[in-house]
Amino acid sequence: MTSSQNEMAFADQTGAAQGQPGIDADEMMRRASEATALMKALAHEGRMMILCHLSAGEKTVTQLEDLLMQRQAAVSQQLSRLRGEGLVTCRREGKVRLYSVSDPRAAEIVDLMYRLFCAR
Repeated sequence: MTSSQNEMAFADQTGAAQGQPGIDADEMMRRASEATALMKALAHEGRMMILCHLSAGEKTVTQLEDLLMQRQAAVSQQLSRLRGEGLVTCRREGKVRLYSVSDPRAAEIVDLMYRLFCAR
């Protein structure tokens, strides 16, 4: 099966199974690029752990340092990447910054990963 045939088969499956027409190849490519960017951001042990901890609720950098047993610089670097990707947000409360997951897709993927790899 050629790449084009694979795309069309996938488009047929994604829409037809739900009684909707499939998306066109250009839209599918755009969505595949978005999905790839999200997966690249998540494909780092430190970032995944941060998202796991933030899924339980807001945390400060200090709390994340303690949970991850990492230095502030390492945690801040990963938080910066996650913020740049739009996956986490922070808000100021007095002198501290509280971080939380802001992208529902990331939260859902983290939940799935937890169920697949951590839940008993």
